[in-house]
Amino acid sequence: MKMINKDEKYMRMALKLAQRGIGSVEPNPAVGAVIVKGGQVIGRGWHRKFGGPHAEINALKNCKRSPAGATMYVTLEPCCHYGKTPPCTKAIIKAGIKKIIAATKDPTKKVNGKGFRILKKAGIEIKTGICKKEAEELNAPFFKFARTKRPWVIIKWAQSKDGFLARADKKRWITGAKSRNDAHKLRRKVQAILVGINTILEDDPLLTVRPNIERQPVRVVLDSKLRIPIDCKLIKTTQKTPVIVFATNKNNKKTPQLRKKGVEIIRTKTVGGKCNIEVVLMELSKRNIQQILVEGGREVITSFLKQKLADEIVVYTSNETIAENGKVKASQIMKKTYNRLRRNYDDKKLFGKDIRLKGV
Repeated sequence: MKMINKDEKYMRMALKLAQRGIGSVEPNPAVGAVIVKGGQVIGRGWHRKFGGPHAEINALKNCKRSPAGATMYVTLEPCCHYGKTPPCTKAIIKAGIKKIIAATKDPTKKVNGKGFRILKKAGIEIKTGICKKEAEELNAPFFKFARTKRPWVIIKWAQSKDGFLARADKKRWITGAKSRNDAHKLRRKVQAILVGINTILEDDPLLTVRPNIERQPVRVVLDSKLRIPIDCKLIKTTQKTPVIVFATNKNNKKTPQLRKKGVEIIRTKTVGGKCNIEVVLMELSKRNIQQILVEGGREVITSFLKQKLADEIVVYTSNETIAENGKVKASQIMKKTYNRLRRNYDDKKLFGKDIRLKGV
């Protein structure tokens, strides 16, 4: 059995705290902090909510006694700039922290080692690299976006035991309520939900997070011929939650109507008569969209899979065989992807009789 040293012990504690912020802090990274003095933990904190105090500030506020002379374990380099909150470096210096042990450097342009330099200049000892891999995996979308300016793509679908994606009978859902609630947790952590026009025409979805949250993801529709109905739920709710439509067709009649409703329409080049997905991702990254959830339909998911654009794949499979009540079957590449996940998944979880597999 591998023995862990005290630095790793406290960093793992900080990482566990950081996990509590997943789904509430995005597009900020999930960060945890632990303050140790005289061999005892005197303060703990994590970044709880986007726009709220960072982990370091919460840990300092929660200290049982003075943090002067203490060591702070933090999963990411402390920020050194003014944003929605003041710089953490300033608070750390003021509190008299003697040593900072950080898992990894913040790769964003605003920080990227500047936080460490400011702290060093103030006489604080810096140590990095403890649980670096785990810290970067925890915030993989944040690190990818900072380093490549490309969004993290999550592809998600639900299917029956016999591979149907939709029903032809009166029942609406493929999977159970527990699976659907979990899917809403996925929606919570992304900044955009993307579907193709067929999903809008067939299901007329809202594509919002439920229960309602303060910051809803942008709804993105790939609609090459601009067929989106003016009276669909997405258009009716544009004032509350933004909608972006990517189109290749210059439908001059419908364009001003949609723009009047508040819809952003982006013209994009075609690939085989369809929207160029690479261009779509580039345009969304310009709008600081760090994570995208691709929810359907079959053709859109198939296109993303064929172009190997998925960073994460989530599949919910019910225990029900639909047979003649099935409407749309998974494409061949979706079947291959699912079979690969069954053999080599990163995470497996049961929701009632449904199985959720996660992987790449």
